[in-house]
Amino acid sequence: MTHPAPRHLTVPPSRGRDVLNMALVIPLQGPAGIFGPSCECCATLAMEEINAEGGVLGRELNLVPVDGGATPARVATDVDALIRAGVVEAVTGWHISAVREAVAPRIGGRVPYAYTALYEGGEHRPGVFLTGETPDRQLGPTLSWFARCAGVRRWTIVGDDYVWPRVSARAAHHYLRQIDGTVCDEMYVPLGTSDFSKVLARVEASGCEAVLMLLIGDDAVEFNRAFSASGLDRDILRFSSLIDENVLLASGAENTRGLMTSAGYFEDLATTSGMDFAAAYFRRFGQDAPVLNSLGESCYEGVRLLTKLIHRAGSARVPQMTAVSEGLAYESPRGTVEVRDRHLRQRVFLAVADGLLWNVVQEL
Repeated sequence: MTHPAPRHLTVPPSRGRDVLNMALVIPLQGPAGIFGPSCECCATLAMEEINAEGGVLGRELNLVPVDGGATPARVATDVDALIRAGVVEAVTGWHISAVREAVAPRIGGRVPYAYTALYEGGEHRPGVFLTGETPDRQLGPTLSWFARCAGVRRWTIVGDDYVWPRVSARAAHHYLRQIDGTVCDEMYVPLGTSDFSKVLARVEASGCEAVLMLLIGDDAVEFNRAFSASGLDRDILRFSSLIDENVLLASGAENTRGLMTSAGYFEDLATTSGMDFAAAYFRRFGQDAPVLNSLGESCYEGVRLLTKLIHRAGSARVPQMTAVSEGLAYESPRGTVEVRDRHLRQRVFLAVADGLLWNVVQEL
């Protein structure tokens, strides 16, 4: 399924000493394409705010869209071509880990790269900065909460077949051993899967109390619909560390019973910084804008983080930015965030689906 994003970005990119071009890599097709419009709007809002504040070291910031929903090799080639041509001086955006695994080595530290998706952890290549949640702050505390507060220790894992689900599943095994938990079954499907009948038969036979969903976008939508249609939602909970309001809307309110997630940002989390961000977003794009969510907001974070680092370093070059990155703290829609080991440290919250909305339960 293709989900075309609204066009807010400058195409073709501006060039010149007075403009700093930043590639924005977001999915405009494929299973993750459902997230593209929210990602683009949030990044655009950051760009416009930064330019209204005087730009980046006196230069106008311009975002150059790259379709992160293409094959990883294609995305890496497109980003590499922009860097080689001297068109872009930085890269950011939300895209799946398979794309990051192709893009990061092709960039090779030539320009800074802020990867905004929650991910499986362990990324330390030169010039890569990470704004998303990692399993130690998101998945591990969530599994502990389920054991402590809901008595849930028996899990079945269902994931898409690529790096983020598989590495996250290994982390889940580790965390569950620490709380006397069990993985009853574990299975992976190709990206773009729509028929989950065999998967659901194994889920039912596994005797699990909850399913750890490591599925992306449209795949999560199809799974949620089939899960409820089979009646499994009556007795088995679901948790996904990568799910948003877009997926809730597409799944349908009748298919979100017993579904939970955790993230660093929720539109419905009543914090001053979050409410200010939501007000600015809907003031700019209107009440019919793409839904505001943690995945889209992460693109706002990526643009902001890179510009904060450039300002602090007085340069857009990787060595200078890396040298000043440790301990950088600032206020964002997620509250106070701080860079540690090139990762953005942030609070993480647990939420349960209430129809088409997230009800934040507590901070993890």
